[in-house]
Amino acid sequence: MNRYARMNALLDAMASEGHVDVEGLARSFGVSPSTIRRDLNHLHEQQLVTRTRGGAVATTVNYDLPIRYRRAARGSEKIRIGQAAAALVGPGDVVGINGGTTTTEVARAIAERQPPEGEAGPEQITIVTNAINIASEMTVRRHVKLVMTGGVSRLQSFELTGPLAYDTLSKVDLDVAVLGVDAFDPRSGAKALDEDEAHINQLMARQARRVVVVADSSKLGTRAFARICPLSAVDCFITDSEAPVEVIEQIREGGVEVIVV
Repeated sequence: MNRYARMNALLDAMASEGHVDVEGLARSFGVSPSTIRRDLNHLHEQQLVTRTRGGAVATTVNYDLPIRYRRAARGSEKIRIGQAAAALVGPGDVVGINGGTTTTEVARAIAERQPPEGEAGPEQITIVTNAINIASEMTVRRHVKLVMTGGVSRLQSFELTGPLAYDTLSKVDLDVAVLGVDAFDPRSGAKALDEDEAHINQLMARQARRVVVVADSSKLGTRAFARICPLSAVDCFITDSEAPVEVIEQIREGGVEVIVV
């Protein structure tokens, strides 16, 4: 089990039990007690747990929130979706990416490309994002130019919203907008749970020459509060192989390119 997986498991145990002990976790995970102590110390520094003698106890944090540690449901599917979306991005493109576990995989797949020889030149990719976690990963990539919107941070998603974010997006042109969504279907199009996030996504889509929606099959046919854009505004939809065939056909009939991974 790698460190990322252990962090998820630690937070799951904390959420269900309210406390954990070093020795028990070490036996459960098959690692040394010192490794568990380092993990707990790291989570303590992030204010996700409170360290105690021999273990840790839960804080008042909602453990569903921190996206960098949250277990990505359908993780392998999201990695494949991310790679497929990254393949649509060409050299020198300006790419808008909103927040979410799937779009995080898109950003990672873009960043894992090998940079050109020598200094980053005009072929570098520009990523415009309102997602704090994506920005933190992209800022160390020499071959990626990072542009981050301003705005007010939403704890639930690590995304920046509000007038400052709107102002930034209104002043840039995007080649591609890659949007993660909370719900998607042929009739309602792309939707989000929060109206502020939906508005940010609307602006990204409006400023882009091409709109790519990335969503695993669990998002198909579900309901969400705020509309991002209708099906007619989407150019490409990328999902996994468990998506219902009839829904995929309806999306294609709406003139949208569909990529199933």
